[in-house]
Amino acid sequence: MPEYLTRPAAAEYLTDRGFKTSKLTLAKFATIGGGPVYQIFGNSALYTPENLDHWAEEKLSPPRRSTSEITARDDAPAPDKAA
Repeated sequence: MPEYLTRPAAAEYLTDRGFKTSKLTLAKFATIGGGPVYQIFGNSALYTPENLDHWAEEKLSPPRRSTSEITARDDAPAPDKAA
C-alpha cells in the first residue's frame, strides 16, 4: 500500500524538496484544478509522494543557462478566455 500524506504533510513534503507550497495553495488547487492528484478518505484529502513529485516535475521549466532563453512553454499563446 502506498504512503498517504494529509494536505499539511503534502505541503511540507513539497516545501522540503524546494517547491514552496502551502496547504492553502493545495486546497485552492483542489477547488479550481491544476494541482496534484489526491484522494478523499472521510473528510481528508490524501496525497502520495509519487503524485506530488510528478506534479512538481510537471511545473518545472526546462533547464536554462540564461533568463533570455525562451522555451516552447513560454512562447505558447495564452488560453482564450472569451470562450
